[in-house]
Amino acid sequence: MPRKYQKYTPEFREEVARLVVEGERPIAEVAREYGIGETTIGNWVRKYREQHAAEESPPELSERAEVRELRRRVRGQEMELAEM
Repeated sequence: MPRKYQKYTPEFREEVARLVVEGERPIAEVAREYGIGETTIGNWVRKYREQHAAEESPPELSERAEVRELRRRVRGQEMELAEM
């Protein structure tokens, strides 16, 4: 039996992708909410990020320093756990 495909407007696709990117919601959660496959939304999110890549600002120096510090702490804790 042939499968019926749902057509979504470009505006709807962008709105759903924005929920994931800007709202920082998991793809799975948005997929369940709208009844759309995770792969489909994942494709929309990838396309949205590609189209809006120039708009995203790179992390500031303080954010990068914080990430480095957190990674250093995690490595230390992993080493402690390995010694146990």
